[in-house]
Amino acid sequence: MSTDDQVVVTERKNVLSVQSLKKRIGKRWIVKDVSFDVKEGEVFGFLGPNGAGKTTTIRMLVDLITPTEGRVTICGYEVHKEPERALAYVGSIVENPEVYSYLTGWENLEQFARMMPNVDESRISEVTKLVDLDGRIHDKVKTYSLGMRQRLGIALALLGRPKLLILDEPTNGLDPKGIHELRGFIRKLADEGMAVFVSSHLLSEIQLLCDRVAIISHGKVLAVGTVEELIEGSSSYVIWELEPRSEGEKLLRQAGASIVENAERVLDHATIAAISGNAVVTQMSPDDVTDIVPQLVGRNISVKAIQKISPTLEQLFLEMTDGESIE
Repeated sequence: MSTDDQVVVTERKNVLSVQSLKKRIGKRWIVKDVSFDVKEGEVFGFLGPNGAGKTTTIRMLVDLITPTEGRVTICGYEVHKEPERALAYVGSIVENPEVYSYLTGWENLEQFARMMPNVDESRISEVTKLVDLDGRIHDKVKTYSLGMRQRLGIALALLGRPKLLILDEPTNGLDPKGIHELRGFIRKLADEGMAVFVSSHLLSEIQLLCDRVAIISHGKVLAVGTVEELIEGSSSYVIWELEPRSEGEKLLRQAGASIVENAERVLDHATIAAISGNAVVTQMSPDDVTDIVPQLVGRNISVKAIQKISPTLEQLFLEMTDGESIE
């Protein structure tokens, strides 16, 4: 390859950097150790069970509460030392978007635009088209569906041309069509160079949407990486339906398979509902299955079904948080 033909790969810059973030309320540490970076042009997922410290972390990101220790830096400015400069680069929806139902969508955008520098009617029109509300923007918000209100909230967050968009549970209450539309819209923003930070309890959606994720539990980040990296490093499971079961389980143990006693703690709800209550769930390499089957047959143990469970983000989450619910 000639010098002229070489492709220069530019390292994406960090838009958000969180370093050793901690928060203590009274004698209790709500957030014990949280660190991660969010880069320009990526969708970053933030996952954690109820009480993990997820919401507290998000509030520290946007200066609603002050950390006990650690730093949050946005576009080079430390949030808690230079909040005006740092937050000038941020658009956010923390919990539900606050809008005036008795006004039209356009009037809501006008009200917020008055509080921002360099936001005129052309910018309002631009974000309206961006969130695909131009056909209903002059209707009163009280006539909007939940998905339309969510898109209006995102339009409000985008008015100031942020480099970082923070969305806390953006799919709450949306139907499948609304979730699909929102996923496409968020992906479009990232493809145009924006950093998007998404907190959600819908693990399947996070797996479809996010480039990288952080998993938090008990106030600590357990893992950060691409969904593919994290899943590839997780355990594989194989489900066996054997007759007689007890003899089959005994041989599986002898062959080195690890028997999973509480499968509901590591397998997602759909998988648990589909398998027989008499099935044996093992943690093992799928490559070993072909070696074990002849041993089972040789002992007159009937192999009725074998199912390999492809790793999912939900499975990884359950495994890492010891079965904690994310609800």
